[in-house]
Amino acid sequence: MDILQNETLANFFAELGIEPTHSSLSLQRLAAVDSRYIRDLKLNVSAVLNSSNISRKDALLLALSVAVNEKHQTLISAFEQKARDEGASDAELAEVHACAGVMNVNNVFYRFRHYMDGVDYYENTPAGIRMSVMMNPVMGKELFELMSLVVSALNGCERCVASHENSVKQHGATEPRIYDAIRLAGVIKSLCVIF
Repeated sequence: MDILQNETLANFFAELGIEPTHSSLSLQRLAAVDSRYIRDLKLNVSAVLNSSNISRKDALLLALSVAVNEKHQTLISAFEQKARDEGASDAELAEVHACAGVMNVNNVFYRFRHYMDGVDYYENTPAGIRMSVMMNPVMGKELFELMSLVVSALNGCERCVASHENSVKQHGATEPRIYDAIRLAGVIKSLCVIF
């Protein structure tokens, strides 16, 4: 089956604003057997982007942070456009990229510290990493911290996850909002793998 003949996939592309000519080996394999996973993924993406605990704009910015983290150019473009359609500014879009970048620095550094737990030199020497983007974010501190949590969870940094989960709660996020953001991260990462 040609992926363009798969109605679910064609609708999925249209909803995300992805060119119908886009393809990947995974999409070809799934479309060839009319896999139920395409329908599941479409439903899951729709559910996480339309959470009752996260505004549509915030959900799209969080989805963009996952696409940036995973370096998926097609989804970066799609989520940037969708976020713009919901009122995201150029400054907010740029800040999503900066957040993913700074979290990758921190995730590597603090994951190393965690692995080397108990080595005084590593624990007590200042990181020496500038992170001014975190101080007064355009998107607001709560969303920036939530995004930092999402990227840290994707990158598997236990220290950063714990730190940002605590911080985002201090900035007013509820556990249902945090939970939905992490669920979004998992679903959008899956989308990056397949698309």
